[in-house]
Amino acid sequence: MMGDMSISPVAVRRAAGRQRGRTGWVPATAITLTALLGVGACSAGGSSSGQAAPPAAGSTQPGNAGAGASSATGPVVPGHSTLHWHACTGQAAQQGVPECTTLSVPVDYAKPGGRRISLALDMIPATAPKSQQQGVLLVNPGGPGGSGLSLAAEVAQGLSPDVAARYDIVGFDPRGVGSSVPALSCDRSFFAGPRPNYIPANPAAEQVLINRAKTYAADCGKRFGWLLPHMTTQDTARDMDAIRAAFGVSKINYYAFSYGTYLGQVYATLFPDRVRRMVLDSVVDPTGVWYADNVDQDYAFQGRMEAFFAWVAKYDSTYHLGSTAAQVQSAWYRARNRLLAHPVNGTIGADEFDDTFLQGGYLDELWPGFAQALSSYLNDGQAGDLISQYQGYGKQGENEFAVYNAVQCSDVGWPRNWSFWTSDTERIYAKAPFQAWDNAWFNAACAFWPVKGPTKPLQIKGTGLPGILMLQGTLDPATPYAGAQDAHKLLPSARMVVVKGGGNHGQSMEQPSNSCVQGYLNAYLATGALPSNSGTVNATCPAVPAPTP
Repeated sequence: MMGDMSISPVAVRRAAGRQRGRTGWVPATAITLTALLGVGACSAGGSSSGQAAPPAAGSTQPGNAGAGASSATGPVVPGHSTLHWHACTGQAAQQGVPECTTLSVPVDYAKPGGRRISLALDMIPATAPKSQQQGVLLVNPGGPGGSGLSLAAEVAQGLSPDVAARYDIVGFDPRGVGSSVPALSCDRSFFAGPRPNYIPANPAAEQVLINRAKTYAADCGKRFGWLLPHMTTQDTARDMDAIRAAFGVSKINYYAFSYGTYLGQVYATLFPDRVRRMVLDSVVDPTGVWYADNVDQDYAFQGRMEAFFAWVAKYDSTYHLGSTAAQVQSAWYRARNRLLAHPVNGTIGADEFDDTFLQGGYLDELWPGFAQALSSYLNDGQAGDLISQYQGYGKQGENEFAVYNAVQCSDVGWPRNWSFWTSDTERIYAKAPFQAWDNAWFNAACAFWPVKGPTKPLQIKGTGLPGILMLQGTLDPATPYAGAQDAHKLLPSARMVVVKGGGNHGQSMEQPSNSCVQGYLNAYLATGALPSNSGTVNATCPAVPAPTP
């Protein structure tokens, strides 16, 4: 599931994200987000006593703005730039993004004169007077494998207009992704459905899935063997620094979700003196990269699925799927078994069904549509709603999958003995059946990947960094809360706003908006203000209410 390990709610609404690892993705129905900067029910610390609103975006209240600030000097607002911008076309133009460009970067930064690839960038330029501008705000939606081009417009719309106007908001497709060249693709037919059941019925069925993973890994090696050794998170972090250099600035600001938070941690470790401000929403545990993080996700997504079953049961008068969570769960598995035997349109089988409902773990805004699809399929024999939900949220993108594997399989070594995967997954399945096998197969290519990563992940270091804002829900399944706190401990200048009971993956730019979270976000980007309380919980916000049918 780390495969979907991380994708923002913006991305999920855009395409229903997947970080399988699933850190998260989402299909593409771009939703305009209007984030309101206002006074929410917030607590500026771990205590529940007293309510305090975050500083307003225009406030001069410093909070911890100077914590660990770097002494590096140089321009922050772009002046001379080596980038050559042109009018955007296609989806970017439709979203109102005015400027697009490409940047050439080395495949291997140890050989800067060698082969090169190109990154696709777009930008919403700052409109505030020059004296009020605060430089480049680089944004990333997660993945690995998520396209960041549309995120620039979404962030510009989601921030307070006064704050957005102060930044050049820059989206980019990381190496191998989307409009960057080349875009990785190892087997375009890999997700053609229906696929073999994620849950193997016997050793022979398991071997079929093992062979699929082996073949996919081999195909990636055949097609992109020259690039795969250079698809790590560290390579992408160096690409980010190349973007900074191309703008001609000494430091960048960074705002990211899910896997993008790990990318930010890596960038901050490699280039601590080049970070001005950094917002990490739904934070990856860098100590579990990547196998352990995926296992943690299995248990967390099980909890979110059970919350979905309970929510549907609450509205039995609407959906008629059962008045208890156990009854709804039984109905869900009845639908899964029916699709396993008789796929809809010869396309949507059990795996595709799983992939669709997984997105409800990322974003409970999707629950009403999923519940209606399940109800109409089981109670009315109608598959139209199920098809539309799959098309909108469950359909996989092979480019994202290829990049996901290329990054995570190379960042760090994975177990190479498949019997270890089998025994581990069977153990997890006994307690967390919803995603145990699904997630194992989503990551299985890493057992056979042509590039072997290092024994241990990069050690994240937080020395010399300015204040960092972390946003985290306590029930987030893709980046579980305990792991986010592991990251927090490694970044002493960070301050975490905890959304109590928040299960969505991505706490900022929600719909409906969480005004408390948005207040902290806008205040930090406006002035650098951070919650002043010490400890691991520096401020709290209430979660947005669960949806209604």
